This record gives sequence, C-alpha cells and structure tokens, in this order.
Amino acid sequence: MYHKMIFNEFNDIKNSWDAVINNKSYVALLESAAHLIVDVFKVGGKILTCGNGGSHCNAIHFAEELTGRYRDDRFGYPALAISDACHISCVGNDFGYEYVFSRYIEALGKRNDILLTITTSGKSINILRAIEAAYIKNMYVIVFTGNTMREFVKKVDIEICVPYFKYADRVQEIHMKFIHVLILIVEQKMSNVL
Repeated sequence: MYHKMIFNEFNDIKNSWDAVINNKSYVALLESAAHLIVDVFKVGGKILTCGNGGSHCNAIHFAEELTGRYRDDRFGYPALAISDACHISCVGNDFGYEYVFSRYIEALGKRNDILLTITTSGKSINILRAIEAAYIKNMYVIVFTGNTMREFVKKVDIEICVPYFKYADRVQEIHMKFIHVLILIVEQKMSNVL
C-alpha cells in the first residue's frame, strides 16, 4: 500500500544528496569549518550550538558527539548545546522566545569561541539574535542553513547553505551528515595535536 510512497521518499533523498554532491563548494566549506573548530579548541575556546525543533536536536547531537565520542576514544572537546529547559523557559517567559539563545551567549560566550547555529529556514528570529550576540562578543559564527542569511553575511564567518528541498526534513538530513563529517575531521586533526 505504501510501497510507492516509500520509494518516492528514498528517491527524493537521493536527488537531494546528488544536488549536494555535485556542488564541490561544500567540501571546502566543511574543511574550513573543521579547521576553525580545531584552531579554537587549540587555544582553549569552546563551541555553543543552537537550533529550533529538529535543528535543535541536531545541535544537541553535535555537542554531545564532541563532549562524548564519535568514532574514536579520546578526550572530550568543549561544546555546549543551548538546551537547558530551565534557561529556555525562564528567558522565554521573562524576555520572549526570541532571546533564548542570545541571552545564553551573553552569559557564557567569550571572544574567540564559536557559535554554530542550525536553521532550515534561515529566518528564525532567535537564531538571528544569537548571531548578533555572538558578533558583539567577537565570537566566530558557523551557520548551517537551508536558506541563505544574506542580511547577516558580514556577521557570519562560514555559512553552509543546503538548497531548501521543499521540506525541512531533507535539509536536516543533510545537516546531520555535515555534522558527522565535521566531527570526523575534528577528531582526526585533534589526535595530531594531543
């Protein structure tokens, strides 16, 4: 009954990946992001990550793979997902949901840390405010998006924009693989540092 729908979903995933694989700029962007992360780790900096909905889950996954492990047994790397329920409910209630990430960055972000934001739309106001807060703190900003953030291009160091494929889940699937590739490179590069 659902065979055609399942096949269509698999085919859609393949088409989405083909569009990414045929664009060689993603390789250079991911390498640049990985080098930046390693450089920040070398000088004692950290990564703060954030996103909404499925992108929030991807941001948490990115942080836990760095503090825990991905493929190699190694020391944990300094990464925090902005996901504390008490913080989010407090700031959401007292200031508004658009400030849930930026207030955290104001409190814990430091010069030369990295903010990695994940957003399929590129328009979430709380993500835009987070980028502003990181910019003010002289942090580096890496953005995974499904829609370019042109108005923030001067405040973003690396933007990795996946073409928006009608549904957010396609973008999130590609973002997840990008996350794993980044961590793989970071693990390999950091093993040469320690």
